[in-house]
Amino acid sequence: MLCTIKLKKIHSFVIKPLFMNYKHIKPHLNTFVIFIAVVGAAAIGGQAFIQRNSHSDRIYVTGLGSSDFKSDLGVWTGRYSVENVDLKEGYTRLQEHREAITKFLLKKGFKDEDLTFSSVSTETNYRNKYDDHGNLLDQTFLNYSLTQDVDVQSSDVDLISKISREATELINDGINISSESPSYYYTELANLKIKMLAEATKDGTTRAEQIAENANNSLGDLRSAQMGVFQITSQNGGEDYSWGGTFNTSAMYKTASVTVRLEFGLD
Repeated sequence: MLCTIKLKKIHSFVIKPLFMNYKHIKPHLNTFVIFIAVVGAAAIGGQAFIQRNSHSDRIYVTGLGSSDFKSDLGVWTGRYSVENVDLKEGYTRLQEHREAITKFLLKKGFKDEDLTFSSVSTETNYRNKYDDHGNLLDQTFLNYSLTQDVDVQSSDVDLISKISREATELINDGINISSESPSYYYTELANLKIKMLAEATKDGTTRAEQIAENANNSLGDLRSAQMGVFQITSQNGGEDYSWGGTFNTSAMYKTASVTVRLEFGLD
């Protein structure tokens, strides 16, 4: 707006009269052009200065909130299987293993409602014969493989950790079982995130107050706030942070953190 007003004044009081007397100013035309260029540059420069300094009353800071916690939900999966040339006999044998595994888990301290058994997966096994060029020549039937998973979910995360190590004891009973690493979760994560956001905002406000004080100013109102990346990592595990966020499920003890970018005004 400043630039527009000045140019209008130049046109009314300088350019118009000069062009009306063109014959008289022709010898000084080069000087006139330079004059117009200098005035225009000064007007544009002044406008840029005003726009640049219109944002000098802002402070931008990043606050951090973090919390250590122990998972309150654990999930473990065990996979067991049998092989038999007769499919029906194999299925019967697999059900016997299921009953033995159920008794084993209940004895360890779990409840019936903690256990979930998957459907049975069946696969036919063959012995393949190939020629020297890798072409299949013949297949000979060997047996059937029947596999089933048992998922155990409990709020007793210590018991989940324990069963993941002790489940292979069933091998001594003739049960071919493999144990997967347990996963750990936190059911109060939503409430924890709200708490950490408040902590991050407080942290950022403290930083902004210190910056304003160092600049001999007083902190004004909060203009905007934007949540950054939410991270869940293992405690003291040296785990790297990710730009897209990390959600650790392998550690029982975790650290959650979140950043908040704040914009404050200055009084």
